[in-house]
Amino acid sequence: MARIKGGMNAKKKHNRTLKLAKGYRGARSKQYRVAKQSVMRALTSAYAGRKQRKRQMRQLWIARINAAARLNGMSYSKFMHGLKLADIDVNRKMLAEMAVNDAAGFATLAELAKSKVA
Repeated sequence: MARIKGGMNAKKKHNRTLKLAKGYRGARSKQYRVAKQSVMRALTSAYAGRKQRKRQMRQLWIARINAAARLNGMSYSKFMHGLKLADIDVNRKMLAEMAVNDAAGFATLAELAKSKVA
């Protein structure tokens, strides 16, 4: 039986990596050895970036809620504590959305939270 060499598979693997490196500058998009390192680093950064995006969004929501709560005369922590005492389960994403687009509704929640804290 004839021996099968691995050239086809190696070429396929190289092309897959080079395709991922498309658009990189210079040797990073042309030479397999350099491209492989760049792609590995890029994929690692992309994975980490997806985690960071979640953190940054939560940070943004909290900043928006804090700003709206202060317009209604309370701090973020007192507002959140008041909502907890009032048994109101609204996540930060929705609270931030209300703070931006529904000021009257947010003010109602703030009054409720204020009455529970005081």
